[in-house]
Amino acid sequence: MSNAENDTSSELKDLEQKLDALIDKYNSVKNENSSLKVRQDSLVKEKAKLLEKTTIARTRVEAMITRLKSMEHGS
Repeated sequence: MSNAENDTSSELKDLEQKLDALIDKYNSVKNENSSLKVRQDSLVKEKAKLLEKTTIARTRVEAMITRLKSMEHGS
């Protein structure tokens, strides 16, 4: 094998390794992105539940305040 063929073969192997590393990184980022989307969906659902609970609590507190005020004025 000549020196030029050796250089070409070495360059191709180097390019293959870089391409394999790039493919691995792509797959890693793709998997991470998928996990983040699942986590985001979960957090959005959790936020909606918390907002609903907050609204219910606010309504109850407002009702208690109204009752207390009416008791205060009624006495």
